[in-house]
Amino acid sequence: MGNLKRDKSTWAIGGGTMLGVGIGLIFLQTSALWFIGSIIAGIGLGLVITSILSKKQID
Repeated sequence: MGNLKRDKSTWAIGGGTMLGVGIGLIFLQTSALWFIGSIIAGIGLGLVITSILSKKQID
């Protein structure tokens, strides 16, 4: 079991979503669209980070 690699790159999607929700709560008083936009931006950021991390693990 010592050789078992744990892939935690998918955690970046959840982390990005949580970041988007946190920032979105700040903008929620301004507009609901800013809230939704920040969640979508957080998911996108998490997907980009995930692709970078998985590419590094392949090399």
